[in-house]
Amino acid sequence: MTVRPTVQVGDPLLRARCREIDDVRSPEVRRTATDLADTLDDWVRRTSYGRGIAAPQIGESVRIVYSSLGEDRVLVNPTITAFSTDTWEPWETCLSLSVELFGKVRRSKWVEVEYRTLDGAFRRLRAEYDLAHLLQHEIDHLDNVLAVDRMRPETMCMRAEFERRYRHESPYSR
Repeated sequence: MTVRPTVQVGDPLLRARCREIDDVRSPEVRRTATDLADTLDDWVRRTSYGRGIAAPQIGESVRIVYSSLGEDRVLVNPTITAFSTDTWEPWETCLSLSVELFGKVRRSKWVEVEYRTLDGAFRRLRAEYDLAHLLQHEIDHLDNVLAVDRMRPETMCMRAEFERRYRHESPYSR
């Protein structure tokens, strides 16, 4: 098990666009995917928060996302290829904010994502609501966009306030 330090907002790495991966079957890609899963599991164990993580959050400027929402998924070179114009505004936080700042973010209700698996297969996934929300957040990381860039300022609050007032109505209530 390799739990990696989580890169925090302010680190220039989070503001760099991640590079595409040429050899999706490489041992380095598998190692990064395992480290993402281990690091996310550690966050969930320690904080009860965390549903996904992107490679730049562990210091790797490559296009890999790990999601544990619904089922465990590794998405290599993910791209949003279609999205709904209908939106919703779920609560959002981020491991790169140490899960301390929350705010509402406008997200598409559904997205279609194309990606490669660790075995090199091409996949297309249509995701709705919570999974669509998560994938938009994580793919934003690959494109140097952070949750704080999208949060409505008037909804921002610290974790203690969020837990006291809003957690029950959020994707984190489960």
